[in-house]
Amino acid sequence: MDAHLPLPKYHQIYLVLREQLREGRFDQGLPGELALMGQFGVARVTVRRALSQLAEEGLIHREPGRGTRPVAARALEVQMQASTMASGQQARLTGLLENLVTMGMRTKVKVLSVEHMGAPVDVAAALKLPAKTMVQKAERVRSTPEGPLSHITTWVPDAISSGFGKRELAQKPILVLLEESGVKVGRAEQTISARLADVGMAQHLDVSVGSALLAVRRLIYDEDDRPVQWLHGLYRPDRYEYQMQLSRVGSIDAKVWVSQELSANFH
Repeated sequence: MDAHLPLPKYHQIYLVLREQLREGRFDQGLPGELALMGQFGVARVTVRRALSQLAEEGLIHREPGRGTRPVAARALEVQMQASTMASGQQARLTGLLENLVTMGMRTKVKVLSVEHMGAPVDVAAALKLPAKTMVQKAERVRSTPEGPLSHITTWVPDAISSGFGKRELAQKPILVLLEESGVKVGRAEQTISARLADVGMAQHLDVSVGSALLAVRRLIYDEDDRPVQWLHGLYRPDRYEYQMQLSRVGSIDAKVWVSQELSANFH
């Protein structure tokens, strides 16, 4: 656990487990208390308090003799979240798209895996595909000379991704590969939040378990406004920053902030 975070250890564990539940990591049940004690390096009382908070929020069921498992309605929650994302305010990020390609060309990437699979519920909803439509899922770690920068997971419909695979993903930014496949990138919707690093992510990004990461979700559309790529990215905040330039517009009694320029910088 990260001793520098202004959060109790049990709450750090709660946040990590909550994120893993939302990702569907524990469909077969959560690890036992002893396993969690070893994973996080904490006492049993700390693990129990984290699990109790998850149970109080209705995210898990704890049954003596049967272990701990997620609630059955997890898939419905994912669908609701995807629907909320799709209906949210759309931001035109033309400048950011060029910036992302530039960043891709100035960093190194390691492709961890590429697989073809039926689209999970949230991915199908985001990409507006029928359930279980085949998609390409790729996981990559991008690095600068100073070390790991980000862990990126992308989903692209098979009909679009047939022209590139692991070798191509290791050589070119995925936006370039999409355009080489005939896609004309139009716009993107993006949200930025935060999450804590679990064991696997801590190893990929060379940080401590429980370290704060920037969490980016980005949905790319083509010029016909069809979703063509769904991305989940986790970035080290000490090596990545996101900047916006804002201006005031409107009448004197109804001025609002609007973004004129967006950029993503790394070091």
